[in-house]
Amino acid sequence: MFRADVPRGLAISRLIVLLPLLLACAIAPSTAAAFGFLDVAAKARKLASEDYEAPDNKIPDALRNLTPGRYHAIRPRPGRNLWAGSTVGFEVSLLPRGMRFDQQVKINVVNLDGVRPLRFDPAMFDFGDLKLDQKKLKELGFAGFRIVHPLNRKDRMDEVLSFVGASYFRALGKGQGYGASARGLAIDTALSSGEEFPRFSEFWIARPVAGSKELIIYALLDSRRMTGAYRFVLRPGTETAMEVRARLYPRGEVAKLGIAPLTSMFFFGENQPPPAGDYRPEVHDSDGLSLLTGEGEWIWRPLVNPKRLLVTTFGTTNPRGFGLMQRDRAFSSYQDPDGRLELRPSAWITPDGDWGVGHVELVQIPTPDESNDNIVAYWVPDGGIAKGKYREFSYRLGWQMSGETLPPLASVTQTRSGRAPGEGGENEIWLRVDFAGPALAALSPDAAVKADFSIDPNGELIDMTVRRNDSTAGQRMIIRMRRRDDAKPVELRAQLQGVGKDGKPALLSETWSYILPGE
Repeated sequence: MFRADVPRGLAISRLIVLLPLLLACAIAPSTAAAFGFLDVAAKARKLASEDYEAPDNKIPDALRNLTPGRYHAIRPRPGRNLWAGSTVGFEVSLLPRGMRFDQQVKINVVNLDGVRPLRFDPAMFDFGDLKLDQKKLKELGFAGFRIVHPLNRKDRMDEVLSFVGASYFRALGKGQGYGASARGLAIDTALSSGEEFPRFSEFWIARPVAGSKELIIYALLDSRRMTGAYRFVLRPGTETAMEVRARLYPRGEVAKLGIAPLTSMFFFGENQPPPAGDYRPEVHDSDGLSLLTGEGEWIWRPLVNPKRLLVTTFGTTNPRGFGLMQRDRAFSSYQDPDGRLELRPSAWITPDGDWGVGHVELVQIPTPDESNDNIVAYWVPDGGIAKGKYREFSYRLGWQMSGETLPPLASVTQTRSGRAPGEGGENEIWLRVDFAGPALAALSPDAAVKADFSIDPNGELIDMTVRRNDSTAGQRMIIRMRRRDDAKPVELRAQLQGVGKDGKPALLSETWSYILPGE
């Protein structure tokens, strides 16, 4: 520490200066000394230079053939969660392989002392009435894990985050129920060549200090054409937030790279009637895509369950945010006391820094029921990644319900389709779109409001009016139209405008951007 040729007085003064720094390092709640993001990045870079090895997915038939309910009934035995009974405020509940979660992942714990791999032990789990030879399960391995934390009550540990299956993960804020999911990466989604599903093959979970409000998780991504290093900082709360940093290394050429992908379910809603016999008015985890472009335009695209694959894009430079949102929070809209769809979180992405030129892509896939996640949204950057290079993206992911992200003016509250009773018109389609928000509530009841409206060539506009909706202090836009070719979709777009103090049009709302799918 000290050189022999340094005068004693100078050495002592240096020691006095260094002591506070040394003490701070000794007590700091950081695990950087043991392991960090650059360590994972080095592994990802090396992995990208090697041939891809498909993971082993062999598991006993008794576990592979489980229903979702029976798989989720497998529980850790009391006290077997990682950090159970400690003061760190988080516990890790491990998941064995089973059902469709048949690929093994490595899980490590990071302390200031170093990295310790977790060894699988079937005695950690209560398999219920499953007839299994536990001696043959020693090599079964983990499928993923859940993080539990006193989210809703200080005296109870609640599930707050789950990593299981490929690169999927999902989280909960206070009072929420699981709905939309996120992924580490999407590759070639909705292309005829087929989608590739990268997976998180290894995790490193950093043990937090006592009373910590955040948890750090590192992950290694692997697939046939891509590897990556990830860092997640989890901060549970009313809105559970995740800070995500990703560095991607290509193994081969990728046609379409989907950054910060979100997935959700839309079966039917206000704009599509329920199937015959279903008592519920709406069934969806999200009801729309919200987007804040780099140019400052707020766009709302209501979701649909199309009869054929439907892919739409929104081009922009340096997007400021996008998400799959559940705006309708009324129980009466769903009437499902078991599913509690009104409590499903909105998932909002806020890019960190400039992401450059590209587009947000929305993929809507036909689904015959509510068991499928048929909605995907992600950012597609222009330009790929050259082999031997990497690209890095950072963003914040918020799991929202109370105080979720909305445009500052007025937003779309519902989009309904169908004719009014007694109104005819062969082949006519009626749409009623409600807007509400501060910009409209501040208007006088007799204020002039109009719509800047457009419809693509496959649609024929018959009539469009805007009228005040006294029940919401907002405005309702009523559209009558026909479709020229029933097999093709129609795209419609509208913004509400008022009159500014200078007599020029003044923007009052976000942009309603709607796709009416082909029949």
